[in-house]
Amino acid sequence: MRMYDRFELPPDKAALHRRAIRLEWWTIAFFVATVALLAVTLGQSQAMKAAWIEDMLGLVPPAAFLIAARYRNRAPNERFPYGYHRSVSVAFLTGSVALLGLGGYVVYDSAVRLIARERAPIGLIEVFGQRFWLGWLMIAVLFVTMVPAILLGRAKQRIARQLHDKVLFADAEMNRADWLTAGAAILGVAGIGIGLWWADAVAALIIGGDIVRDGVRTTRGAVANLMDNKPRVVDGSHEHPLPHRLLTAVQDHDWVVDACLRLREEGHVFVGELIVVPREGTDRLVDRLEELQQFARDFDWRIHDLVVAPVHRLEA
Repeated sequence: MRMYDRFELPPDKAALHRRAIRLEWWTIAFFVATVALLAVTLGQSQAMKAAWIEDMLGLVPPAAFLIAARYRNRAPNERFPYGYHRSVSVAFLTGSVALLGLGGYVVYDSAVRLIARERAPIGLIEVFGQRFWLGWLMIAVLFVTMVPAILLGRAKQRIARQLHDKVLFADAEMNRADWLTAGAAILGVAGIGIGLWWADAVAALIIGGDIVRDGVRTTRGAVANLMDNKPRVVDGSHEHPLPHRLLTAVQDHDWVVDACLRLREEGHVFVGELIVVPREGTDRLVDRLEELQQFARDFDWRIHDLVVAPVHRLEA
């Protein structure tokens, strides 16, 4: 059996991965600028505070992605004989926990303030000798930060699906949460402006609830990945179709009586075991097994480290 010590993305996927890296650097620059802008206009608004905290935590997923990108393709060594593919899974868990923690904090803080009936005062500000309501500046800053978050999130989602990169998808979800937060914060600030004292806290509470929902879903998926669950698509909505298609293709070989396939995800790639029952009297069995392993690797770029073993029969 041929051992594969190193994994390289196909040329088209490698180009997408390089684009994803550039997007993540742009994301970090965007969030640093956004955090600075929101800090200047924060005031006493609870919704603005929620948006500010979210943008600070929004730096975690892109940073995790960039760190994983440096480690994922390192060759196996004595300490890590299976390589570093799981650095991507660890980064996925990091981004998911950050999302969940953010949502939990926003929900708690907003609920406490709503129950205490705290009113967020938004006063006047003087710029170039002109005095105007600070809320207008808050709304303008929030609106400006929404557009890049929408564009970055959509671009990352497309690439994440093609790369089977759940870290990038979790980051895209964080960008989605960011522009939703900004939109809800605009409504909260506007609500204060028309005298609805509770609008600010309610907006922040809605923001937090949506973030918690995404955080629970992605964290559940990240933990399941580390526990070697069946491969699933990047959004976790259903099982990945590749294992079934590969098993069907293997069973179509005329010398294979039956087969069983077990795969798990390690970052971008799938690894596992292919157990086959060869037809009695099959000649050149070792050669056929090696050819079958190469067939599986050529079937899809995600199939990376696959052990192919023959048995007399498969247990139920």
